[in-house]
Amino acid sequence: MTLGVVVVGAGLVGLCTAFEITEISKGTMPVSVIDPAPVGGATRYAGGMLAPVAEVQYRQEALYPLMAESARLYPDLVRRVARATDLPTGYRDEGTLVVAADRADAHHLRDLTDYQEAHGFHAERLTVRQARRLEPALSPLLAGAVSIPGDTQVAPRVFAAALIDALKRRGVNFIPTRVTGIENGSLHTGIGDLCTIDGQVVLTAGLGASALHPGLRLRPVYGDILLARCPGVLDRVVRGFVEDRPIYLIPRGETLAIGATSREDRRPDMPLSSVRDLVRDACRVVPAVEEAGLVEWGTGARPGTPDDLPYLGRVGPGLVVSTGYFRHGILLAALAGRAGARLALGEDPGLDLSACDPQRHKE
Repeated sequence: MTLGVVVVGAGLVGLCTAFEITEISKGTMPVSVIDPAPVGGATRYAGGMLAPVAEVQYRQEALYPLMAESARLYPDLVRRVARATDLPTGYRDEGTLVVAADRADAHHLRDLTDYQEAHGFHAERLTVRQARRLEPALSPLLAGAVSIPGDTQVAPRVFAAALIDALKRRGVNFIPTRVTGIENGSLHTGIGDLCTIDGQVVLTAGLGASALHPGLRLRPVYGDILLARCPGVLDRVVRGFVEDRPIYLIPRGETLAIGATSREDRRPDMPLSSVRDLVRDACRVVPAVEEAGLVEWGTGARPGTPDDLPYLGRVGPGLVVSTGYFRHGILLAALAGRAGARLALGEDPGLDLSACDPQRHKE
Protein backbone atom coordinates (compact mmCIF):
# COMPACT_ATOMS: atom_id res chain seq x y z
CA MET A 1 0.00 0.00 0.00
CA THR A 2 1.39 3.42 -1.01
CA LEU A 3 0.19 6.53 0.80
CA GLY A 4 0.41 10.33 0.57
CA VAL A 5 1.25 12.35 3.67
CA VAL A 6 0.93 10.12 6.73
CA VAL A 7 0.00 11.34 10.21
CA VAL A 8 0.97 8.80 12.88
CA GLY A 9 -1.30 9.33 15.87
CA ALA A 10 -4.98 10.34 16.05
CA GLY A 11 -5.18 12.45 19.17
CA LEU A 12 -6.32 16.03 18.78
CA VAL A 13 -2.88 17.21 17.58
CA GLY A 14 -2.78 14.54 14.89
CA LEU A 15 -6.35 15.18 13.77
CA CYS A 16 -5.77 18.95 13.57
CA THR A 17 -2.58 18.31 11.58
CA ALA A 18 -4.40 16.08 9.10
CA PHE A 19 -7.21 18.63 8.78
CA GLU A 20 -4.78 21.47 8.07
CA ILE A 21 -3.00 19.36 5.43
CA THR A 22 -6.33 18.94 3.62
CA GLU A 23 -6.95 22.69 3.94
CA ILE A 24 -3.54 23.81 2.68
CA SER A 25 -3.37 21.27 -0.15
CA LYS A 26 -7.05 21.89 -1.03
CA GLY A 27 -7.59 18.15 -1.32
CA THR A 28 -4.83 17.57 -3.85
CA MET A 29 -2.59 15.64 -1.45
CA PRO A 30 -3.74 12.20 -0.24
CA VAL A 31 -3.68 11.99 3.56
CA SER A 32 -3.70 8.95 5.83
CA VAL A 33 -3.97 8.80 9.62
CA ILE A 34 -2.60 5.70 11.36
CA ASP A 35 -3.69 4.84 14.89
CA PRO A 36 -5.04 1.59 16.38
CA ALA A 37 -7.39 3.52 18.68
CA PRO A 38 -8.12 7.14 17.62
CA VAL A 39 -8.74 9.55 20.50
CA GLY A 40 -7.82 6.78 22.94
CA GLY A 41 -4.93 8.50 24.70
CA ALA A 42 -4.46 11.84 26.46
CA THR A 43 -7.15 13.56 24.36
CA ARG A 44 -9.85 11.32 25.82
CA TYR A 45 -9.10 12.46 29.38
CA ALA A 46 -8.22 16.10 28.73
CA GLY A 47 -10.08 19.03 30.24
CA GLY A 48 -10.06 21.09 27.04
CA MET A 49 -9.44 24.53 28.49
CA LEU A 50 -8.10 27.00 25.92
CA ALA A 51 -6.48 29.10 28.58
CA PRO A 52 -3.26 30.88 27.57
CA VAL A 53 -3.62 33.27 30.52
CA ALA A 54 -4.73 30.93 33.31
CA GLU A 55 -2.20 28.31 32.18
CA VAL A 56 0.77 30.65 32.54
CA GLN A 57 3.36 28.93 34.73
CA TYR A 58 6.37 30.56 36.36
CA ARG A 59 9.64 30.36 34.40
CA GLN A 60 8.10 28.90 31.22
CA GLU A 61 8.43 32.06 29.15
CA ALA A 62 9.18 30.20 25.91
CA LEU A 63 5.69 28.67 26.06
CA TYR A 64 3.76 31.93 26.38
CA PRO A 65 3.85 33.08 22.73
CA LEU A 66 2.96 29.56 21.57
CA MET A 67 -0.07 29.41 23.87
CA ALA A 68 -1.24 32.89 22.92
CA GLU A 69 -0.87 32.22 19.20
CA SER A 70 -2.71 28.90 19.38
CA ALA A 71 -5.58 30.46 21.31
CA ARG A 72 -5.77 33.16 18.64
CA LEU A 73 -5.99 30.50 15.92
CA TYR A 74 -8.70 28.42 17.58
CA PRO A 75 -11.88 30.34 16.62
CA ASP A 76 -10.95 30.25 12.93
CA LEU A 77 -10.03 26.54 13.16
CA VAL A 78 -13.37 25.77 14.80
CA ARG A 79 -15.27 27.72 12.12
CA ARG A 80 -13.50 25.86 9.33
CA VAL A 81 -14.13 22.46 10.94
CA ALA A 82 -17.79 23.38 11.47
CA ARG A 83 -18.13 24.09 7.74
CA ALA A 84 -16.77 20.62 6.95
CA THR A 85 -19.06 18.57 9.23
CA ASP A 86 -22.59 18.50 10.58
CA LEU A 87 -21.38 17.44 14.03
CA PRO A 88 -21.00 19.88 16.94
CA THR A 89 -17.50 21.17 17.71
CA GLY A 90 -17.88 21.52 21.49
CA TYR A 91 -16.40 25.03 21.49
CA ARG A 92 -17.62 27.51 24.13
CA ASP A 93 -16.46 31.09 24.65
CA GLU A 94 -18.11 32.22 27.91
CA GLY A 95 -14.70 32.81 29.49
CA THR A 96 -13.05 31.73 32.74
CA LEU A 97 -13.11 32.71 36.40
CA VAL A 98 -10.17 31.94 38.67
CA VAL A 99 -10.94 31.94 42.40
CA ALA A 100 -9.12 31.59 45.70
CA ALA A 101 -10.44 29.55 48.61
CA ASP A 102 -8.67 31.30 51.51
CA ARG A 103 -6.37 34.25 52.26
CA ALA A 104 -3.19 32.38 51.35
CA ASP A 105 -4.76 31.29 48.07
CA ALA A 106 -5.84 34.90 47.44
CA HIS A 107 -2.24 36.04 47.92
CA HIS A 108 -1.11 33.34 45.46
CA LEU A 109 -3.74 34.49 42.97
CA ARG A 110 -2.65 38.15 43.29
CA ASP A 111 0.99 37.21 42.71
CA LEU A 112 0.07 35.06 39.71
CA THR A 113 -2.10 37.83 38.25
CA ASP A 114 0.75 40.32 38.65
CA TYR A 115 3.08 37.89 36.88
CA GLN A 116 0.61 37.33 34.03
CA GLU A 117 0.15 41.07 33.54
CA ALA A 118 3.90 41.62 33.59
CA HIS A 119 4.13 39.25 30.63
CA GLY A 120 1.42 40.97 28.61
CA PHE A 121 -1.61 38.89 29.61
CA HIS A 122 -4.79 40.44 30.95
CA ALA A 123 -6.91 39.27 33.88
CA GLU A 124 -9.65 41.41 35.41
CA ARG A 125 -9.59 41.50 39.22
CA LEU A 126 -13.01 41.01 40.81
CA THR A 127 -14.49 41.02 44.26
CA VAL A 128 -16.07 37.75 45.36
CA ARG A 129 -19.46 39.48 45.16
CA GLN A 130 -18.82 40.41 41.52
CA ALA A 131 -17.70 36.86 40.74
CA ARG A 132 -20.87 35.46 42.32
CA ARG A 133 -23.00 37.73 40.18
CA LEU A 134 -21.44 35.99 37.19
CA GLU A 135 -21.63 32.52 38.75
CA PRO A 136 -24.12 32.39 41.65
CA ALA A 137 -23.14 28.82 42.56
CA LEU A 138 -19.71 29.94 43.76
CA SER A 139 -19.15 29.69 47.50
CA PRO A 140 -19.65 32.99 49.38
CA LEU A 141 -16.62 32.05 51.53
CA LEU A 142 -14.11 32.49 48.72
CA ALA A 143 -11.30 34.98 49.31
CA GLY A 144 -10.56 36.31 45.83
CA ALA A 145 -11.37 36.11 42.12
CA VAL A 146 -10.28 37.23 38.65
CA SER A 147 -12.07 37.05 35.32
CA ILE A 148 -10.32 36.02 32.09
CA PRO A 149 -12.87 36.52 29.28
CA GLY A 150 -10.45 35.35 26.59
CA ASP A 151 -9.79 31.93 28.13
CA THR A 152 -12.34 29.61 26.53
CA GLN A 153 -12.85 25.85 26.17
CA VAL A 154 -13.49 23.01 23.77
CA ALA A 155 -14.82 19.54 24.64
CA PRO A 156 -11.95 17.35 23.36
CA ARG A 157 -13.98 14.25 22.54
CA VAL A 158 -16.67 16.28 20.79
CA PHE A 159 -14.15 18.27 18.75
CA ALA A 160 -12.22 15.11 17.88
CA ALA A 161 -15.41 13.44 16.61
CA ALA A 162 -16.13 16.50 14.45
CA LEU A 163 -12.59 16.42 13.04
CA ILE A 164 -12.79 12.70 12.25
CA ASP A 165 -16.09 13.18 10.45
CA ALA A 166 -14.71 16.15 8.49
CA LEU A 167 -11.60 14.20 7.51
CA LYS A 168 -13.55 11.16 6.37
CA ARG A 169 -15.80 13.38 4.26
CA ARG A 170 -12.64 14.71 2.62
CA GLY A 171 -11.42 11.21 1.79
CA VAL A 172 -8.74 10.90 4.48
CA ASN A 173 -7.84 7.26 5.01
CA PHE A 174 -7.88 6.03 8.63
CA ILE A 175 -5.74 2.92 9.11
CA PRO A 176 -6.39 1.14 12.45
CA THR A 177 -3.01 -0.37 13.13
CA ARG A 178 0.11 0.32 15.18
CA VAL A 179 3.30 1.76 13.70
CA THR A 180 6.37 -0.09 14.97
CA GLY A 181 9.05 1.73 13.01
CA ILE A 182 9.69 4.61 10.58
CA GLU A 183 12.53 4.46 8.08
CA ASN A 184 13.16 6.56 4.97
CA GLY A 185 9.50 7.17 4.23
CA SER A 186 8.49 3.59 4.97
CA LEU A 187 6.41 2.65 7.97
CA HIS A 188 6.57 -0.76 9.61
CA THR A 189 3.11 -1.57 10.92
CA GLY A 190 0.98 -4.38 12.23
CA ILE A 191 -0.40 -4.94 8.72
CA GLY A 192 2.93 -4.84 6.91
CA ASP A 193 5.18 -2.15 5.48
CA LEU A 194 3.59 1.00 4.07
CA CYS A 195 5.30 3.56 1.83
CA THR A 196 4.50 7.23 1.37
CA ILE A 197 4.43 8.82 -2.08
CA ASP A 198 7.00 11.50 -1.27
CA GLY A 199 8.24 10.25 2.09
CA GLN A 200 6.35 12.72 4.30
CA VAL A 201 5.40 11.50 7.77
CA VAL A 202 4.17 13.60 10.71
CA LEU A 203 4.76 11.85 14.03
CA THR A 204 2.06 12.95 16.50
CA ALA A 205 1.87 9.74 18.55
CA GLY A 206 2.14 11.28 22.02
CA LEU A 207 4.12 9.11 24.42
CA GLY A 208 4.48 6.46 21.73
CA ALA A 209 6.63 8.79 19.62
CA SER A 210 9.75 8.10 21.71
CA ALA A 211 9.78 4.48 20.52
CA LEU A 212 9.65 5.59 16.89
CA HIS A 213 12.36 8.24 16.82
CA PRO A 214 15.62 8.24 18.82
CA GLY A 215 16.36 11.30 20.90
CA LEU A 216 12.80 12.07 21.99
CA ARG A 217 12.81 12.00 25.77
CA LEU A 218 9.20 11.71 26.87
CA ARG A 219 7.79 10.89 30.28
CA PRO A 220 4.19 10.17 31.28
CA VAL A 221 2.50 12.87 33.37
CA TYR A 222 -0.81 11.53 34.63
CA GLY A 223 -3.91 13.68 34.97
CA ASP A 224 -7.10 12.48 36.67
CA ILE A 225 -10.55 13.72 35.68
CA LEU A 226 -14.11 13.21 36.93
CA LEU A 227 -17.33 13.75 35.01
CA ALA A 228 -20.36 14.56 37.15
CA ARG A 229 -23.99 15.09 36.22
CA CYS A 230 -24.59 18.66 37.35
CA PRO A 231 -26.73 20.52 34.79
CA GLY A 232 -27.01 24.28 34.92
CA VAL A 233 -24.70 24.88 37.88
CA LEU A 234 -22.04 26.84 35.97
CA ASP A 235 -22.00 28.78 32.71
CA ARG A 236 -18.26 29.29 32.39
CA VAL A 237 -15.06 27.52 33.38
CA VAL A 238 -14.11 27.99 37.02
CA ARG A 239 -10.53 27.39 38.06
CA GLY A 240 -9.28 27.82 41.57
CA PHE A 241 -6.70 27.32 44.27
CA VAL A 242 -7.69 25.47 47.42
CA GLU A 243 -4.92 25.43 50.02
CA ASP A 244 -2.56 25.92 47.07
CA ARG A 245 -3.97 22.91 45.19
CA PRO A 246 -5.29 23.70 41.69
CA ILE A 247 -8.84 22.73 40.77
CA TYR A 248 -10.96 23.26 37.68
CA LEU A 249 -14.66 22.80 36.92
CA ILE A 250 -15.72 22.83 33.27
CA PRO A 251 -19.43 22.98 32.34
CA ARG A 252 -20.40 20.66 29.47
CA GLY A 253 -24.18 20.88 29.20
CA GLU A 254 -25.54 18.16 31.48
CA THR A 255 -22.12 17.33 32.93
CA LEU A 256 -19.28 19.01 34.76
CA ALA A 257 -15.65 18.00 34.23
CA ILE A 258 -13.54 18.22 37.38
CA GLY A 259 -9.78 17.92 37.42
CA ALA A 260 -6.34 19.48 37.81
CA THR A 261 -4.17 16.69 39.20
CA SER A 262 -0.67 16.22 37.79
CA ARG A 263 1.11 13.03 38.87
CA GLU A 264 4.47 11.56 37.88
CA ASP A 265 4.19 8.41 40.00
CA ARG A 266 3.94 6.10 36.95
CA ARG A 267 0.61 4.84 38.26
CA PRO A 268 -1.77 4.63 35.28
CA ASP A 269 -4.94 4.02 37.30
CA MET A 270 -6.81 6.64 39.32
CA PRO A 271 -5.97 6.63 43.05
CA LEU A 272 -8.92 7.01 45.38
CA SER A 273 -6.99 9.86 46.99
CA SER A 274 -7.34 11.79 43.72
CA VAL A 275 -11.10 11.25 43.72
CA ARG A 276 -11.26 12.44 47.33
CA ASP A 277 -9.14 15.54 46.71
CA LEU A 278 -10.95 16.56 43.53
CA VAL A 279 -14.41 16.17 45.08
CA ARG A 280 -13.39 17.97 48.29
CA ASP A 281 -11.81 20.92 46.50
CA ALA A 282 -14.59 21.21 43.91
CA CYS A 283 -17.19 21.35 46.72
CA ARG A 284 -15.15 24.00 48.50
CA VAL A 285 -15.39 26.21 45.41
CA VAL A 286 -18.91 25.25 44.25
CA PRO A 287 -20.87 23.68 47.14
CA ALA A 288 -23.66 22.44 44.83
CA VAL A 289 -21.25 19.83 43.47
CA GLU A 290 -22.05 17.78 46.60
CA GLU A 291 -25.39 16.88 44.97
CA ALA A 292 -23.88 15.90 41.61
CA GLY A 293 -23.95 12.34 40.33
CA LEU A 294 -20.65 10.73 39.34
CA VAL A 295 -20.82 9.64 35.68
CA GLU A 296 -17.25 8.75 34.73
CA TRP A 297 -13.70 8.89 35.98
CA GLY A 298 -10.38 8.27 34.30
CA THR A 299 -6.69 9.03 33.97
CA GLY A 300 -4.78 10.27 30.93
CA ALA A 301 -1.03 10.02 30.39
CA ARG A 302 0.31 13.24 28.87
CA PRO A 303 3.73 13.32 27.15
CA GLY A 304 6.17 15.60 28.95
CA THR A 305 9.69 16.58 27.84
CA PRO A 306 12.64 17.40 30.15
CA ASP A 307 11.97 21.15 29.83
CA ASP A 308 8.16 20.84 29.39
CA LEU A 309 8.35 22.43 25.93
CA PRO A 310 6.96 20.46 22.99
CA TYR A 311 8.92 18.74 20.27
CA LEU A 312 7.78 20.39 17.03
CA GLY A 313 9.89 20.53 13.90
CA ARG A 314 11.44 18.67 11.02
CA VAL A 315 14.05 16.02 11.90
CA GLY A 316 14.84 14.78 8.41
CA PRO A 317 13.78 15.05 4.77
CA GLY A 318 10.73 12.85 5.36
CA LEU A 319 9.83 13.24 9.02
CA VAL A 320 8.19 15.97 11.08
CA VAL A 321 7.84 15.46 14.85
CA SER A 322 4.93 16.98 16.80
CA THR A 323 4.60 15.68 20.35
CA GLY A 324 5.53 16.40 23.98
CA TYR A 325 2.73 18.90 24.60
CA PHE A 326 2.47 17.98 28.30
CA ARG A 327 -0.51 19.78 29.94
CA HIS A 328 -1.13 22.01 26.92
CA GLY A 329 -1.96 19.50 24.18
CA ILE A 330 -5.52 20.69 23.58
CA LEU A 331 -4.63 24.39 23.78
CA LEU A 332 -1.64 23.99 21.45
CA ALA A 333 -3.42 21.70 18.96
CA ALA A 334 -4.44 24.58 16.68
CA LEU A 335 -0.87 25.85 16.40
CA ALA A 336 0.58 22.33 16.21
CA GLY A 337 -1.84 21.38 13.45
CA ARG A 338 -1.05 24.41 11.33
CA ALA A 339 2.73 24.30 11.85
CA GLY A 340 2.95 20.52 11.40
CA ALA A 341 0.93 20.64 8.19
CA ARG A 342 3.01 23.46 6.75
CA LEU A 343 6.24 21.67 7.56
CA ALA A 344 4.98 18.43 6.00
CA LEU A 345 4.05 20.29 2.81
CA GLY A 346 7.40 22.07 2.59
CA GLU A 347 6.17 25.46 3.76
CA ASP A 348 7.40 27.83 6.44
CA PRO A 349 5.67 27.04 9.76
CA GLY A 350 4.77 30.68 10.25
CA LEU A 351 6.50 31.24 13.61
CA ASP A 352 9.79 30.67 15.38
CA LEU A 353 9.95 27.05 16.57
CA SER A 354 13.61 27.05 17.66
CA ALA A 355 12.66 26.46 21.32
CA CYS A 356 10.75 23.35 20.23
CA ASP A 357 13.60 21.67 18.31
CA PRO A 358 12.85 17.93 18.51
CA GLN A 359 16.56 17.11 18.62
CA ARG A 360 17.52 19.42 21.48
CA HIS A 361 17.77 16.52 23.98
CA LYS A 362 19.44 14.05 21.65
CA GLU A 363 22.63 12.69 23.20
